[in-house]
Amino acid sequence: QVQLQESGPGLVKPSQTLSLTCAVTGAPITTTRYAWTWIRQSPGKGLEWMGVILYDGSPYYNPSLRSRTSISRDTSKNHISLQLSSVTPEDTAVYFCALSPAPYSRPEEYRVWGQGTQVTVSS
Repeated sequence: QVQLQESGPGLVKPSQTLSLTCAVTGAPITTTRYAWTWIRQSPGKGLEWMGVILYDGSPYYNPSLRSRTSISRDTSKNHISLQLSSVTPEDTAVYFCALSPAPYSRPEEYRVWGQGTQVTVSS
């Protein structure tokens, strides 16, 4: 059974870089069966797809966030990571990692979700 667990600081100051980690258990992140996705949900808004990293480490990003987003992985720890630079209060959201069957699956198709981690951007 695959499980995902996000972690990171709950509070980030404006202009800093937000860094989150998603620990994966139950499957290697190098498996070709899945893609590993980051999504967020801001207060009063819907889900926003941020990006995905594939079995070979190739990342793909939401064009609207591409310039500020980096998704990477550590295969020795079976983790995937998200970095979002130059954050503003508009980046306040619950951040989720999820296991999806394909790189651009819809959220309703995701097989497993992490519990999510609240990140607040405030000085």
